[in-house]
Amino acid sequence: MNGILLDTNTVIYYLQHQFPAEAMNFVDNLLDSADPCLSVITEIELLCWKAATLQDIKLLQDFIDDSTVIELEKSIKLKAIEIRRQHKIKLPDTIIAATALTYNIPLITRNVVDFKDIAGIVLQNPWDYA
Repeated sequence: MNGILLDTNTVIYYLQHQFPAEAMNFVDNLLDSADPCLSVITEIELLCWKAATLQDIKLLQDFIDDSTVIELEKSIKLKAIEIRRQHKIKLPDTIIAATALTYNIPLITRNVVDFKDIAGIVLQNPWDYA
């Protein structure tokens, strides 16, 4: 799969145009060159975003529909169990990390500190390009 896994914060910053111009260009270039993927956890988090207006929900749903949503498959569950046994991170972040590792795709997130100690994960922070 030629994809990138977008974390919840990245999608919100991107769709709300909250990135600096350089970071926005970085994400635009990623989306032009790779398939946008979301963990099922990110899909749930996006659609439960409390500050979202009806217009935001429509924009989010359109983005989700244009992305590949990766469900919680057995291989992801097994990788999540392995990660949780080794690291003290929140279960949603564990599943997102397990998804990136299982599909061997980079995770695009601002919260690199949540994932930085997980062996093999490729992290990219759009704010690093601002």
